[in-house]
Amino acid sequence: MTYHKLLIANRGEIACRIIKTAHEMGISCVAVYTDADSESPFVKLADEAIKLTDTYLNGKEIIEAAIKTKAQAIHPGYGFLSENAKFSRDVIKAGLIWVGPSSKVITSMGDKLKAKDIADKAGVPTLPMTTDPSKANTIGYPLLIKAAAGGGGKGMRIVESKKDLKDSIKGAQREAKAGFGDDRIFIERYVASSRHIEIQILGDSHGSIVHLGERECSIQRRHQKIIEESPSPRVDSKMRAAMGDAAIKLAKKLKYESAGTVEFLVDDKTGEFWFLEVNTRLQVEHPVTEEVTGKDLVYEQLRISRGEHLGYDQEDISWNGSSIEARLYAEDPTNEFLPATGTLIAYEVDKNIDARWDTGVKQGSVIGTDFDPMLAKVIAKGRNRTDAANKLALALQSLHIGGVTTNRDFLVECLRSKDFHKGNTTSDFISIAKPKRSIELKGTELEQAGIAAALWLQGENRKNTPILSGIQSGWTNSRLPKQKINFQYNSEELSILYKSNRDGSFEINKGINAKIIEWNNSGIDIEIDDKRFFSKVTRKDANLIVHGPWGDILFKIMPRFKSVSQEVQDGGLIAPMPGKVIDLKVKVGSKIKKGDTLVILEAMKMEHTVKATEDGVIDELFISNHDQVENGALLMVIKAK
Repeated sequence: MTYHKLLIANRGEIACRIIKTAHEMGISCVAVYTDADSESPFVKLADEAIKLTDTYLNGKEIIEAAIKTKAQAIHPGYGFLSENAKFSRDVIKAGLIWVGPSSKVITSMGDKLKAKDIADKAGVPTLPMTTDPSKANTIGYPLLIKAAAGGGGKGMRIVESKKDLKDSIKGAQREAKAGFGDDRIFIERYVASSRHIEIQILGDSHGSIVHLGERECSIQRRHQKIIEESPSPRVDSKMRAAMGDAAIKLAKKLKYESAGTVEFLVDDKTGEFWFLEVNTRLQVEHPVTEEVTGKDLVYEQLRISRGEHLGYDQEDISWNGSSIEARLYAEDPTNEFLPATGTLIAYEVDKNIDARWDTGVKQGSVIGTDFDPMLAKVIAKGRNRTDAANKLALALQSLHIGGVTTNRDFLVECLRSKDFHKGNTTSDFISIAKPKRSIELKGTELEQAGIAAALWLQGENRKNTPILSGIQSGWTNSRLPKQKINFQYNSEELSILYKSNRDGSFEINKGINAKIIEWNNSGIDIEIDDKRFFSKVTRKDANLIVHGPWGDILFKIMPRFKSVSQEVQDGGLIAPMPGKVIDLKVKVGSKIKKGDTLVILEAMKMEHTVKATEDGVIDELFISNHDQVENGALLMVIKAK
């Protein structure tokens, strides 16, 4: 069953990740891509690429691409068709090798209800649940509504009281239908102070099954993971053995082949655990397991798909150190973590920091609403958990990024919080630890960032000047005011006044002394009142992305002469995110009360409800169902009562 050409039925960072290992094994790779991904790194990294006329969900076209390029196997990555049993069967029917478990296992585990039933029969504990909303009261509130056919937070709702149950079910069904083509849901007990802990399993076609320990994935927003680690600070050797045994027991009942993950919910207080689901694919967070076990999971998947023996037993598995992964997303933590769009003006990793970057974007990449907003997975390994957390925070902080709002600063705050270092990483971590959602510079730090930006800009101006380039900046043979540049930072205006001295230093604002140690196209080495730092700077039109000890901030160069700008209309309700209007609840003349749902937007298969902030009447309406709106677009005008 050997092969030398592999088609990857996926995109972005996971396509890059699979190509890397496949190339190390001497396997050439075929990528498939859509128009939106024509300039993505994974397309150029592959040996060949086929453009799809449809989406990454068109299994027939993907199989045709494999046959056309004479690929002998297909790796589905995660998401998209990775847990589609029909696609798996069709791949095999086409005479190709499927890198993953059997379609029978995918079918049984893809339906969470069937999976729970199998787990029960295997003697693995499960949470109380029902598919009948009328029986929800027998479980007790709070409840958790989940999609039967999928995961990733789609179709999931926490219900605190009976009055919210009906609307929550409708919303969950609608989201599940959009995400998985199946609107079935079930209701189970919600454990507030809990941990999501999963066990990585590997099985070959000869009956050997091992587990590679646990990953903790409890820190989540919108029911989606953002920080994962191995080992878990909550799990000791006894608990690891118990959960590992349960996972292997279930895997053996399934006759599991390839890589997979058995997910458990753990009560943080008691240590009691319950089966949640089996992910019959590679997980986004698989790198942390690789880092502590030394096992390349993609390599193992490819070996198993060739029919090879694992070649090792459970006692051969060992764990070394600690590894933590953070998911860098294009999203706005200050706006309920809603997706953000734009173009990456700056995207440069500091290669001096010891961290692993699994990424599928580059400087200039356009981040839209077509796909998941994850930009990269950043992974750090340390001798212990403290070292791993500190290294990961430093790697994130050292990233030069701008043009798109991200959760980078929020992730750094999480990793450096006291609660994280104490291991208090339960599912309610964000609400308890309350890490800052973003970093805003003020006072001296803001002024120093502005000085670095202004002096870098004057250096660029001097470099590009067509005449008298040898004369120092701001030279004059008469007494004139200091040169001035105005920046906009968030909603504030920052003015930097500077004058060049005879010794090459600069006098800034009122009595600040600055000296340029070195200037180049990508940044400035500067000393301000005896404090020296290097600031990376990237310019795009009037935008400056300035990186320093504070992270990255965006300055907009203000025009010398201001024009009158259009102001948002009084009572105007603007879109909090880019997305599609899927349910417009009002019309012109509708009377509304504070808290009423006005419109539901969808982006990346996730819903966001826009509610009224005051009582009033809908005076004007600028949207209809199925409209696509941009972030900040005017949706409607509300006339206050």
